[in-house]
Amino acid sequence: MDVWAEVLVGVAILVGLIGIVVQVLPGSVLVLGGILVWAIMTGGVQAWVVFGVAVVAIAIAEVLQWILAGKHMRKAEIPMLTLAVGGIAGIIGFFVIPVLGLFLFFVGAVFLLEWARRKDVRAATSATKAAVQATLITIGVQLVGSLIAAGAWLIGTWVT
Repeated sequence: MDVWAEVLVGVAILVGLIGIVVQVLPGSVLVLGGILVWAIMTGGVQAWVVFGVAVVAIAIAEVLQWILAGKHMRKAEIPMLTLAVGGIAGIIGFFVIPVLGLFLFFVGAVFLLEWARRKDVRAATSATKAAVQATLITIGVQLVGSLIAAGAWLIGTWVT
């Protein structure tokens, strides 16, 4: 594979990693997509083994994020509806106040819904903190899985 093509794949992977942290882009998909393009263009057993490692790392991360964040949310007794509405509010907020609105509207919606449901500001604040913690858990787990995939790609570029 041409050096410039590998640089472009690296940029796609980097953008994916940033997308995971900023929560604007489907980061894991971009990382995996970049590695898939590299595997197709490079060809050979080694490239496909690297892609397989990336798929496994990202798949495990995707499953773990739901398990760990879900457990955290159940422990805080926050219903999925609250998270769904918070997520929708975050998406709307992203367009109202680019990037920052995603976080602000998510937090605001979760707080207001939990305040209305629990009728207690302290309980709503505690639930909102738990929702933010669960979001950070998902970001962290996705990032670790994608970093493992990116590391496999880096090793693969060196080996092939």
